[in-house]
Amino acid sequence: MKKTMKLLVISILAISMFLVGCSSKTSNNTDGKKDTASSGSKKDTLVFARGGDSTSLDPITTTEGETFKVTENIFETLLEYGPQDTTIHPGLAKSWTVSKDGLTYTFKLQEGVKFQDGTDFNADAVVFNFDRWMNGDADKFPYYTMFGGYKKDKGHVIKDVKALDANTVQFVLKRPQAPFLKNLAMSPFGIASPTAVKKYGDDFRKNPVGTGPFKFVEWKQNDSITLEKNPDYWKKGLPKLNKVIFRVIPENTARLNALTNGEVDIMDGLNNSDEATVTSNANLQVVERPSMNIGYIGFTVNRKPFDNKLVRQALNMAVDKKAIIDAFYGGKAVAAKNAMPPSVEGYNDSVQEYPYDLEKAKKLLAEAGYPNGFKMDLWAMPVARPYMPEAQKVAEVIQESFNKIGVKANIKTEDWATYLADAAKGKFDSFMLGWTGDNGDADNFLYTLLDKDSIGANNYSFYSNDKLHDILIKAQTEPDQNKRNDLYKQAQEIIHDDAPWIPLVHSTPLLAAGKDVAGYLPHPTGSEALTNVYFK
Repeated sequence: MKKTMKLLVISILAISMFLVGCSSKTSNNTDGKKDTASSGSKKDTLVFARGGDSTSLDPITTTEGETFKVTENIFETLLEYGPQDTTIHPGLAKSWTVSKDGLTYTFKLQEGVKFQDGTDFNADAVVFNFDRWMNGDADKFPYYTMFGGYKKDKGHVIKDVKALDANTVQFVLKRPQAPFLKNLAMSPFGIASPTAVKKYGDDFRKNPVGTGPFKFVEWKQNDSITLEKNPDYWKKGLPKLNKVIFRVIPENTARLNALTNGEVDIMDGLNNSDEATVTSNANLQVVERPSMNIGYIGFTVNRKPFDNKLVRQALNMAVDKKAIIDAFYGGKAVAAKNAMPPSVEGYNDSVQEYPYDLEKAKKLLAEAGYPNGFKMDLWAMPVARPYMPEAQKVAEVIQESFNKIGVKANIKTEDWATYLADAAKGKFDSFMLGWTGDNGDADNFLYTLLDKDSIGANNYSFYSNDKLHDILIKAQTEPDQNKRNDLYKQAQEIIHDDAPWIPLVHSTPLLAAGKDVAGYLPHPTGSEALTNVYFK
């Protein structure tokens, strides 16, 4: 009898363990997402697929957008933009006042906010961050040039940052800076935990700690970055997701396959040619990002023959932008003629675009001393970008165009982080790049990308023009927006004539998502916090 009972108990235990094993195998997928069909629980992990990995998780240390996609969810700024525009709203600062002379900004901070490591957010933390940035340089903190350089530089805008009390911080400027408030809301100026910065030093870029809705868990290089819900987030009831995984899938079509198969929930960089495939799938949706960008070819103007303006103008005339847009953008782009998009105030529509004219291009090359053309390297991005989803293919079209005027372009590429670093050092003859506006101001395109102050930071062409510099600094200082617009129009005429770039396109970037994704609003700046995203 005892033996029979013992066998019965063992059998029941074995069956129970088998059932538990089956249950555990079906409750989670390999990507960490809950299988709601088998478990019955609500889906709460979002997988976001993108073309390239982040280069850092300390947003001030880089200028590339893949970093900001992630760090927008970890860090917060003093001010925030609107959900889908660049209007200014409270962030970590709940209110602010500006002196009549435009030199003193006083911010009242949110109270009771903590960093993800338990450190108090307060005025001292704000002072710590700005002291850290202003005492760096373009190699360490490239985006800080938005404030006119660094503490040691003559053009540095900020005279002093001081804590008036625990919840009040004051900025005193040396001269007015019209886009100052918009600059503060930019992704690179996310406020970091002073405790964590001191603890990790240079490794803070791999161990980010902010006040944002999600906290950092793990970074598998060139594979995935995992964030989880910040349980102590100061905005009650948020975020709505429990976990976010950013996955790297380099090929656009492979990302779409992963989305179609349910392996990911949102994908960046949808090819325009694949839009119909998504719209015809009842389980998917196309999402458009509001346009505020430019894709361009830059010339490193301190290298021969690109130090000759006539050569640069000739190459501008050799590119058929309409053919590129028709082939690769499916009508979701317009040809660029200026270094800033039409959506930004101060755009100069009276500038005459360089015509697609091969014969005139050949004459300009001959006039410049290159009647038989020359050989050059054309560096093409290895990843899909919002302004150029198929860079390698576009490079091949441009290579063919240059060949028609006797210019032999050798297409080269390398991994994304190295590509950006080498471009910043002026190692390329010419390079394909682009820019998604950070704050909706003309200053963020013209000064940030083409002023001499930005060489070594974002001015990869090493272009310098003293007259342009004077105009851009005057535009920064001018409080009257109409007068600023006039100055920026003058600046665009100078840039157009000097031709340090071939402006190619302003695109409307496409993303795709599962039909069950709700609350996702892509921002024109190219990155957004996923605070309000949930699954229907």
